[in-house]
Amino acid sequence: MACWYEGPLAAFDTETTGVDVETDRIVSAAVVVQDAPGTRPRVTRWLVNPGVPVPAGATEVHGLTEEHLRHNGRWPAPVMYEIAEALAEQALAGRPLVVMNAPFDLTLLDRELRRHRASPLDRWFETSPLLVLDPRVLDKHLDRYRKGRRTLTDLCAHYGVTLEGAHDAGADALAALDVVRAVGRRFAVRLERLSPAELHTLQAVWHAAQARGLQAWFARSGTEETVDPAWPLRPDMPAAA
Repeated sequence: MACWYEGPLAAFDTETTGVDVETDRIVSAAVVVQDAPGTRPRVTRWLVNPGVPVPAGATEVHGLTEEHLRHNGRWPAPVMYEIAEALAEQALAGRPLVVMNAPFDLTLLDRELRRHRASPLDRWFETSPLLVLDPRVLDKHLDRYRKGRRTLTDLCAHYGVTLEGAHDAGADALAALDVVRAVGRRFAVRLERLSPAELHTLQAVWHAAQARGLQAWFARSGTEETVDPAWPLRPDMPAAA
């Protein structure tokens, strides 16, 4: 029987107005589904008019201008519902969901759902749990002493994955999916006996440990930055957000 990293996987990615999950907004998103390595992926894309200004710095990253989104994007409320439904479909089908730096994308989606649908993301997974595979957490745990950055671009280069059109939600989601398959093969001895459900639980532990280590480093360097240990979703949105 093929290991999970050789079987069906889905992936999710967003492009946003910034990096604050409590206040920034989704401007594009994609869900990619691939039944097996090498097969043609099925890609669903969304373009969103966030209803708020899109900073020039964000546009420089993903290329989506405020004018383009205003004329071509859809209103957030129906889009967020459709995205949550698409992720719930993956959970119901038992497909693990690859999300690079999951606490960012999933928390941002949760905040958007609360903002526009008055409902948390967890509501969609009350019967079928979402099983997340985060290439960043997996790589940092399995190859913890490797030096260098671990952005998606860096992981693609390290694992020999082609990333075409970086900062396009569909391209980034597919690349993250391919990285997870590559991580699985490289560390097969340590991963092949673990189910996606077991890995989901373990990644929460691994991410918390990684967050504590980063927090300690910030403390030693005198940086007043906090690292949230929650994974794959950060706790409730503060009332002020």
